Amino acid sequence: MSPKLRAASLAAVCFCVFAAALEAAPSFASAASSADPVSAQSLMVDASITTNGSLPLPVPAVAVEPAVQPQPIPVETPAERVSLGALVAAEDVESPLTADEECLAGAIYFESRNESLEGQHAVADVVINRAESGRFPASICGVVYQPSQFSFVRGGHMPEVRKGSTDWREAVAVARIAIEDRWHSAAPKALFFHAASVSPRWRLKRVATVGNHVFYR
Repeated sequence: MSPKLRAASLAAVCFCVFAAALEAAPSFASAASSADPVSAQSLMVDASITTNGSLPLPVPAVAVEPAVQPQPIPVETPAERVSLGALVAAEDVESPLTADEECLAGAIYFESRNESLEGQHAVADVVINRAESGRFPASICGVVYQPSQFSFVRGGHMPEVRKGSTDWREAVAVARIAIEDRWHSAAPKALFFHAASVSPRWRLKRVATVGNHVFYR
């Protein structure tokens, strides 16, 4: 075989081998996407170039904040908002009194005007509890004027009251607050009381001691 023919045959064989190798190998894009993720991403970006040659702007990531749970609003009780002293100071003591208000204010005045407001209120509550118990007269004035119950009542009458005094004004305010049940008693459901300086040895359930009085039911 001549040298020229031998060279042509060798070139033909090499070309066939090279063509067969190209058909058996994976595509460039496939190989890039499977073997090199970064190169694949670069190809995708290149492919997304717009017609005017500019790259699309990246979409900023938006942080999603967790939902804020609403906090319950604390509910204040009347005792947390005001004090008995504030109620007494705000009470209108100039308006006319009903018969029961005057009787109860008289009992507070004579039995406990030197006590704290809590002590005065506890005395007022005893009178109201008696009127509601079914064991005593059914009205406040009936309870106050019941014979042999309150030592300040003499001959069915109440002594004269100094109605211009601070003690009377406080007694009126406490009486109205107690009648309208606007304050919780320090001696709940009590029906009897006596001065702490005496010991009558009553066979009753002791409820509380408020100031200089001991309360029972």
